[in-house]
Amino acid sequence: GWASLALLVQERFAQDPHSGHLFLFRGRRGDLVKIIWYDGQGSCLFMKRLERGRFIWPTPADGAVSISVGQMGYLLEGID
Repeated sequence: GWASLALLVQERFAQDPHSGHLFLFRGRRGDLVKIIWYDGQGSCLFMKRLERGRFIWPTPADGAVSISVGQMGYLLEGID
């Protein structure tokens, strides 16, 4: 859930999950994406599971990747 992913953001990536940034996580099989976001009033957890195929995921250099809003849209739509 949100709390365990927020803890991962803090401990592994040394980022603040309450910063207002979106943090995306892909499931092991590649067919699930979870996004956590704090909007200033509360915590949000979004999830998308594909019925077929996998999300095309960027290769991280140091465990994390920064992407633009446009790239995130492409990622969630399954566009390479």
